[in-house]
Amino acid sequence: MTRLRFLPLVACTLVAGCTGIGDPNATAPLPSVAGASAPTTTAGGGVVPAQSFAVGETTPRAWWTEFGCDDLNKLVDLGLTGSNDIAAADAALRAAQVQAGVAAAALGPGVDVSYSAQRTRTPAALSPVVADPNQLLYSLHTAQVTVSYPLDLFGGLRARRQSARAAAKVAAAHLLAARQTLAANLVVATVTRAALADQIAATEVSINSAKQMLELTRQRRALGAAGDADVAAQEAALAAQEGALPALQRDEVHQRALISALLGRAPGEPLPELPGSTCLVLPPQVPVAQPAAVVQGRPDVQAAAAAVEGAAADARAAVAARFPSIMLGASAGGTAQAFSSMFTDGNAFWSLLGSVSTPVFHSGALRRQQQAAVALLEESKAQYRTVVLQAFVDVSDAINGLQADARTEDASVRALKAAEQSYAFTQRQQQLGDVGTFTLLQAQAAVQQARLQRSAAWAARLVDTVALYQANGQAE
Repeated sequence: MTRLRFLPLVACTLVAGCTGIGDPNATAPLPSVAGASAPTTTAGGGVVPAQSFAVGETTPRAWWTEFGCDDLNKLVDLGLTGSNDIAAADAALRAAQVQAGVAAAALGPGVDVSYSAQRTRTPAALSPVVADPNQLLYSLHTAQVTVSYPLDLFGGLRARRQSARAAAKVAAAHLLAARQTLAANLVVATVTRAALADQIAATEVSINSAKQMLELTRQRRALGAAGDADVAAQEAALAAQEGALPALQRDEVHQRALISALLGRAPGEPLPELPGSTCLVLPPQVPVAQPAAVVQGRPDVQAAAAAVEGAAADARAAVAARFPSIMLGASAGGTAQAFSSMFTDGNAFWSLLGSVSTPVFHSGALRRQQQAAVALLEESKAQYRTVVLQAFVDVSDAINGLQADARTEDASVRALKAAEQSYAFTQRQQQLGDVGTFTLLQAQAAVQQARLQRSAAWAARLVDTVALYQANGQAE
């Protein structure tokens, strides 16, 4: 009996020793500033607009409105309401919340009511249940109320409740992640499609220009000012540009199909007005969150932290399973031959029950289950640290990407301007007979390449802006 008195204390000590994790944030290294030393602005060569970094700020909830395009805002709103991924994540959250309620209900009392009616004929050789020994054919009506209450002395049920609540937190984080990912994917797909549309338009302009050049070259050949080699070279240039167009058109159609899927629609269904590059504006200021804000605002970090919490609760439950379980119960009711007499004339009955069951020998299964639960806890801690570190890597990559993008876009704008000027000069020289067709074709190809690079650089800068919004985590 003396030993039994110390069982609760021993159990609580073991549970705390095996599963105490403290603050999960303390298990991951945090940099002084997310993304290390964040600059104040993105610096190009002065040709393209700069972006300033608001260090210490978090991503606003409707961050896509910072691009200043109403068509984009409407598109994201449609996606948030029609996405199948969000609908699935929302249903999973509701199911997890219900399961958490089920686990919480296991800690409370249970009440059951039963009623039975029985018609029996007893042989004369046996004593009947009724008081009259000569009554061998009779009916019995029994009504009973049973109350049971688990005495969760060692915390096993509480641990399972905490585990279910942690699972609900994970599902809530997944829903938030689905919403953020949907918005980010829609914006990226919209930006990519707009860039492809610009590249298609530029390629079509180049094709028309190449056709005009081919016609002029043929006319010059007829006049003896150009040869067959010049015509063949221009025809090859035209064919090369016409060959590049289908790939761009294919990619643009793919982005449209992707946007349809993100909106919860089948490809080919009518889409709302899709923004072009002239509608999308580079946000002049973007946030760079502090480490604590990144940890609190990113759904993947929240899910990993909740997974640590759930694993700790599972470990506590595994420890508690090795100690006795106590159940208190009571029942009351009545039985009689007539329904109306069940609770009269001494027909009522009641009983009180207290039961204790404890594991004695399970071939080491319970101990191994506890060891497995503790190992899974250590795994979830390591995964949490990995997710936190990856979050800071994402912020750092987005910052560095935006800096590089600004320089790239600046260079591409200057290159395009120079290529267009060079082409105009070369075209004039070719008309005057100072340069040949090959020189003109080279200048023409340079303009085409510069236009494609300019469009790609513009898209990359907006895409990396989206990445920084997403990497920072979202404001509450």
